[in-house]
Amino acid sequence: MYFGIGKSEGHTAAWRISFWSTIAFAVGSVILFLLLQRFASHEIQRRTDAWLSGEVETLGDVAERTPKNALYERIVDEVAELATKEVPLELQGGGDPNQSVFFLETGSDNRLKLWAGKGDSSAFLGVITHTSVTPGMPVDVSIPGYFHRFRVACLQLPAGDRIFLGLSEAHDVHVLQRMRIRLFSICLAVVVLGFLVVFFATKRMLDRVHRITRTANRIGQHDLRSRVPEVKGTDEIAQLARTLNNMLDRIENSVNQLHTITNSLAHDLRSPLMAIRGKLELALLADHESTLIDPVASALEEVDRLSDFLTKSLDVAEANADALHLRRVPVDLDELVRSMVDLYEPSLSERGLKVMIRSSSPLMVSADAALLHRMLANLLDNAIKHLTPGTTINIQLETVAEFARLEIEDDGPGFPPEVVVRPFEKYVKGTGSTGSGLGLAFAEAVVRAHGGQIRAFNGPRGGACIIVDLRLMLRCVDQEATFDQSQTSISGS
Repeated sequence: MYFGIGKSEGHTAAWRISFWSTIAFAVGSVILFLLLQRFASHEIQRRTDAWLSGEVETLGDVAERTPKNALYERIVDEVAELATKEVPLELQGGGDPNQSVFFLETGSDNRLKLWAGKGDSSAFLGVITHTSVTPGMPVDVSIPGYFHRFRVACLQLPAGDRIFLGLSEAHDVHVLQRMRIRLFSICLAVVVLGFLVVFFATKRMLDRVHRITRTANRIGQHDLRSRVPEVKGTDEIAQLARTLNNMLDRIENSVNQLHTITNSLAHDLRSPLMAIRGKLELALLADHESTLIDPVASALEEVDRLSDFLTKSLDVAEANADALHLRRVPVDLDELVRSMVDLYEPSLSERGLKVMIRSSSPLMVSADAALLHRMLANLLDNAIKHLTPGTTINIQLETVAEFARLEIEDDGPGFPPEVVVRPFEKYVKGTGSTGSGLGLAFAEAVVRAHGGQIRAFNGPRGGACIIVDLRLMLRCVDQEATFDQSQTSISGS
């Protein structure tokens, strides 16, 4: 397992939390904005309707009481006065007040009897006669040639005449537009402020979590005696730090107990094994009958195999508990592989195996040289035990991204079915195998302890393939393009 902490400014949790919080807040602000706008529009329309209903009744009373010969001038004066009181916007802009207010009286036959307003009365009369306007219920009317609609109220006179008073909605629209702009500006400012507050508050909180994570990562890789920095207070972050430190105390105690048990077990078992081996060697050197030599030699081999099994079992157990001791030093993986192949050359030649090495030298990794040496020894031992004579083992070393890759592939029969489905499980071995079933398990434990990855499978040509990835000490740019590949052949007899 590789422990690594990466932090990208555009994709931190603070950005994500702030973004989605801002989205939720913005949606809420839009809904509030729409509700306020609807409420303001309704209130403005209600006010306009109340004004129109009251004024049309006043104009109706004026029309009934004023003599016909003076009615026009009186109505014009009333309409102009209404315009100056209710539509100040047009007057401020130098416009004609009658452009915003009109008065129209029709007979029972819908013929025009009186008109006061700006423009051609026929346009207003044509639209109003084709619009159903109920007395006491103002409606919106669109007049050709006018950009804004008119709110029109109607009054039925006793004589059968109908009076219409219209007020342009330009002023109301202008008021609503100004309100929208101000509300939008306020909502935008609040959303931006909310984003900044959430972002910096979240970032400050997550920075504390990041410091704890970084320290915990360093503890997991190097030193179980260190502890995460505790912060004052009783909030969740402080409780998390204290909980992690308590957990680390228990882990350190468990690991120390594991080391004590494994060391004691190793000492207690190795001592009698070494004593037995010494006595067997003395018996082998003594002058005995030849019939005793083979049993003694066989017993020595069994003792060696038992000692190796014990060592591997303890190492795998410690590795599975993440308690394997690592003494990291710079290791050239290419040089280590070549030295191991040279060391095993006599055994490989005796078995009739051929090894081909392709390498991009050097490949520097930070690792425990002794553990890597034992891992490669296990893999080569497995090859010697299980491959048939004439098999070729291809070993390739290359750089893949920030990893040094060791690929071992052969053209032999491959892993048996019972092994290929779970190659790294302890004590799993093929039918008829005389091994302990710990070789691949030990290799996986060593690679995992170094923060690397290992895979084992049967290749497309049927042979076994093992790929080991270990992190490079320094990543070299365009390393594969500049390295010269070399090939070495070790032929068996």
